Amino acid sequence: MRLRSTLMVILASALVSALVAIAVVNIWPDDNDSSPAAASTGTTTSPTTTGSSSDSNGSQTSLSSVCLAANDIYQRLRPSVVEITSTANGRFGQSEGSGSGVIIDEQGFILTNYHVVSGADDIEVTLHDGSKLPATMVGSDPGNDLAVVRIDPPASGLTAARLGDSDKLRVGDAVFAIGNPFGLEATFTEGIVSAVGRTYSPGTGTRPLRNMIQTDAAVNPGNSGGPLANCYGEVVGINSLLENPTGQGVNVGIAFAVSINTVKRSLDDLVAGNSISHPWLGIAGRELTPALAKDLGVSATKGVYVVTVAQNSPADRAGLRPALQSEAAAQNDSSLPPGGDVILAVDGNAVTNVDELAGYLDGQKRAGDTVSLDVLRDGQETAVEATLAEWPS
Repeated sequence: MRLRSTLMVILASALVSALVAIAVVNIWPDDNDSSPAAASTGTTTSPTTTGSSSDSNGSQTSLSSVCLAANDIYQRLRPSVVEITSTANGRFGQSEGSGSGVIIDEQGFILTNYHVVSGADDIEVTLHDGSKLPATMVGSDPGNDLAVVRIDPPASGLTAARLGDSDKLRVGDAVFAIGNPFGLEATFTEGIVSAVGRTYSPGTGTRPLRNMIQTDAAVNPGNSGGPLANCYGEVVGINSLLENPTGQGVNVGIAFAVSINTVKRSLDDLVAGNSISHPWLGIAGRELTPALAKDLGVSATKGVYVVTVAQNSPADRAGLRPALQSEAAAQNDSSLPPGGDVILAVDGNAVTNVDELAGYLDGQKRAGDTVSLDVLRDGQETAVEATLAEWPS
């Protein structure tokens, strides 16, 4: 089997610029500076330039089961959408960037992308009425490209957006984006859900962004951090990336948003200013199929074939055996050699592909937790215990 068709799992979850972790990534990804990029063909560019009802879990719910007209969605969401301008003081002077954000709490908490505000010395928020207020970053989750900033609410008050349920999205559903592309304030675009559950990596050895929403709603530089809404006017995603095969950073009909349910898992910590911890195992792997199993001469037909193991990673310390000794070897070799471990289960839960393994670790475990891996090695099943670490910075 040729490695070019290999999807790598780099087990972990955290900094966008970090090394080996847990992710499904292409072995030949196209990097695009420090912004998250797709692991598919082409380059992914981050689209940045230079009173709600609640259920018993505190998540916000729909006001109506009837879709709203597009102009009503805009009128409902517009007061909650802000422009975010960040300024960084560097060796050669100041640099400035801008993106979007969405107010999620009347106390002044605003959700955006991490890459919109990372490295900023000063952050300024422009409200829908044109007023400009200083902001501070409260909490960040670089591994999911999320951040929360806060402003002091003006006397006129703030309007918080309602958060929906991204798990209910179906391919073909209408979605709407509001943001500030190229500095064009409060631009409103419409599209459909092109796909759900996408996994993308910023590059070799980096943590992927999981459960992304793909849409053809036009987003461009400046839309980053702004809301993607469903037809009820609820926020179901945070616009983050766009496919950029031309290298020009403009919309080509393929954009990606962090799902709001991904946001909800860390939102309380973000608002509280807590650091978001993501676990790291430190392998790159390939889904084991019957055809690959036959090629490799292994008896299992499902699982994760360990292709590489990061040096001094939890997987390395646990003694997991890779098929190849380095990522460079994986990139240079045209086929997968035998000899690597096959991970069959984690904590007793069978894994049939890399996404299942990555999803379990990312959703159920934290750095410092120990996991038990059922491994097929040299034709024999054995148990391997690994203590997860934090994603390396």
